[in-house]
Amino acid sequence: MKKIQIINGPNLNLLGKREPTVYGNTSFENYLEELRAGCPQCEIIYYQSNVEGELINKIHEVGFEYDGIILNAGAYTHTSIALHDAIKAVETPVVEVHISNVHTRESFRHISMISAACKGVILGFGLDSYRLAIESFL
Repeated sequence: MKKIQIINGPNLNLLGKREPTVYGNTSFENYLEELRAGCPQCEIIYYQSNVEGELINKIHEVGFEYDGIILNAGAYTHTSIALHDAIKAVETPVVEVHISNVHTRESFRHISMISAACKGVILGFGLDSYRLAIESFL
């Protein structure tokens, strides 16, 4: 069984409430039930924090023993060299995920500080972006 860690960054705890025209009406916890049911070959562990250092600590914690990390770093995607360095420091491959197509949004969202450290990037497929990231590890 593949062990996959999903790490969501700032404001993603508000999915289902925050900007539903961009992020939809479903909370991540509700989506996670569907995701787990659709991926019985994976143990999917979920973590969310609004604090950059806590995201880094989680990457360090699981980055040498899990089969994959799915990281939606939220706004830290565009600002955090520290997350980039944390991803490069571990052995577990990381897939960067975004719910929306960031390239159709504000220009500051067009640059990712973490993409170059990741195995790949999936964006713009709504919450289904997470399932696509899981498939990349299978």
